[in-house]
Amino acid sequence: MRFVFRAGASLAIAGILSLAISCSRGSGDEALPIEGSVAPFTLTDEGGQPFGTGQLQGRVWIADFFFTNCPGPCPRMSTLMSEIQRKTKDIGELRIVSITVDPERDTPEAMKAYGARYGAIDGRWHFLTGPRETLNRIARQDFKLFDVDGSLQHSTRFALIDRQGNIRKFYTTGEGGTYSQLPGDIRRLIKQSDTGGKS
Repeated sequence: MRFVFRAGASLAIAGILSLAISCSRGSGDEALPIEGSVAPFTLTDEGGQPFGTGQLQGRVWIADFFFTNCPGPCPRMSTLMSEIQRKTKDIGELRIVSITVDPERDTPEAMKAYGARYGAIDGRWHFLTGPRETLNRIARQDFKLFDVDGSLQHSTRFALIDRQGNIRKFYTTGEGGTYSQLPGDIRRLIKQSDTGGKS
């Protein structure tokens, strides 16, 4: 009887451990939720060229909002984005998109100089400007973050967008923020898309 009890207990423990491992593995494969979607837009990039959802279709991308004369959170945000660019340099399809909230001052030349300060890679990290009404629509209606109303107040969050233009997750950029999860989530999103899993 003692032997049967120990064998049964061992089997039970083994079953519990197997279930725990399975659950642990499964949690990393869960699909990110869809938080919204980005409607088609065309803006102007740091090279003075049209750039928008047409160039981003079929790619995973990250977005944030900034302005080149920002004395507040923008330098930290751009430093963090530069680090994410470095950690994801092997992901060829990834694009980074920083959209200004100060279109009057943020000319393509100003944005190009700003990008150079943070090591932006040409063709990979894009800085965009355009008509205020278009910028406001993107920030308010698509990302549901804030109004581009001339106050220069803007969200400090990063957003992850999938190949179909769906917003999958927002990330905080303050001390102890969730921005560090981005590289892993990007890879998971691409893997799920490539394997035909639920993305």
